[in-house]
Amino acid sequence: MRIFDFGFRIFCTMKNMKGMKREFRELSRHITLPKGFVAGASACGIKPSGKRDLGIIAGTGDLAGAVVTTGNQIIGEPIKWIRSVLPRGCGKIRGVVINAGNSNVCTGPAGLADAKTMACLTAKALDTTAEKVLVASTGVIGQRLPMTKVRRGIAEAGASLGLRNDAAFLQAMMTTDLREKSAVAQTTIDRRGVTVAGVVKGSGMIAPSLATMIGVITTDAAISPSVLRTMLRGAVRGSFNAVSVDTDQSTSDVVVILASGQAGLAGGANAKIAKKMPNIKPGTPACAKFCEALQEVCDALAWQIAADGEGATRVVRVRVRRARNDADAQAAAMSVANSPLVKTAVHGADPNWGRVAMALGKSAAKVQAETLTIKIGSPEKLVKVFARGQGCRFDEKTASKLLASGEVVIDCDLGLGKGKFQALTCDLSREYISINADYTT
Repeated sequence: MRIFDFGFRIFCTMKNMKGMKREFRELSRHITLPKGFVAGASACGIKPSGKRDLGIIAGTGDLAGAVVTTGNQIIGEPIKWIRSVLPRGCGKIRGVVINAGNSNVCTGPAGLADAKTMACLTAKALDTTAEKVLVASTGVIGQRLPMTKVRRGIAEAGASLGLRNDAAFLQAMMTTDLREKSAVAQTTIDRRGVTVAGVVKGSGMIAPSLATMIGVITTDAAISPSVLRTMLRGAVRGSFNAVSVDTDQSTSDVVVILASGQAGLAGGANAKIAKKMPNIKPGTPACAKFCEALQEVCDALAWQIAADGEGATRVVRVRVRRARNDADAQAAAMSVANSPLVKTAVHGADPNWGRVAMALGKSAAKVQAETLTIKIGSPEKLVKVFARGQGCRFDEKTASKLLASGEVVIDCDLGLGKGKFQALTCDLSREYISINADYTT
């Protein structure tokens, strides 16, 4: 399997992140790279900046679709629309329309009507029904959408649908994001070349449980909606639901996966195959191979969210091992990832293991100081700082230097079982405060 994380140009110029050890390769297409997809975008004036703010991703025919939506109890009107047309979280979909700059949250019946209008207008552009169009919005909470502008934007985005608008579509999703975030994995299933592609927006108000952002994943594999839903939920747990920038869970966010089933059509790597690809069945080698590709894409996107966290200068990978069970491992890892004291210590390159021990101890997980081992450092080198109930002797200058690298690792061995979990976060800087003090939620 080949996986390409797009954004080489962006990440190579990221300040203070030269130590990040991911390989990036820039390609001109991502979200429409799987067969059977087109994208379009427009700048209709929702964003005061005048930048692109409305995008459409659609299939050339009906698609199998599945979603995971935010766990916040206060949800946006677009989320209500999605749940009304996909009550089981999956079904037949034709396209998704996304706007940025206004989240259409807490806007009452009129806001829900606006979301439905967006679906109807997009359905007209795609020659389908409104019930086959999902709507997602991100941005300021509590304001009505400027529907005159939205109408124009949908018309323009619909007219521009094609194979060369991937970057424009992604830009139309972004709010406080500084960088475009996308990933692609390619594999072979039943002698057919299969592609999984994904794009995501998210920089602040990032914390599980899902969705923590707006994400769209496309694939040309053939998969039924219900199986696709199971696959997506599995991939989300260790990726998007393992990311925390600021512990705040959004009201509007969603991850959508769309499958066209066109990987079996003749052309390119499939030139000698005439029959359409059969649906991937659960428990088969084909299913395992596809799930691996999907997980790779979700993991790559989650890493990029952490790297693009508001004010972030470092990605922090919190690994918890040998917990009583996986649930305990997740609780412990997220407690460390969410700790402002841990995040500020990382920003200051301070090897303060006491803050890590504190965060572990306050979690819902079973933790015993006598069996706990803490190591901190980089992906290449870790320094043991705590073991058997007390701090270890270590070179603080070496540890501090490792914490100043682009990617920091905090490794916690609870010594109580076989549970494991890995969380992603970023450091907490003064810039985060500046960004959010000046931004109207």
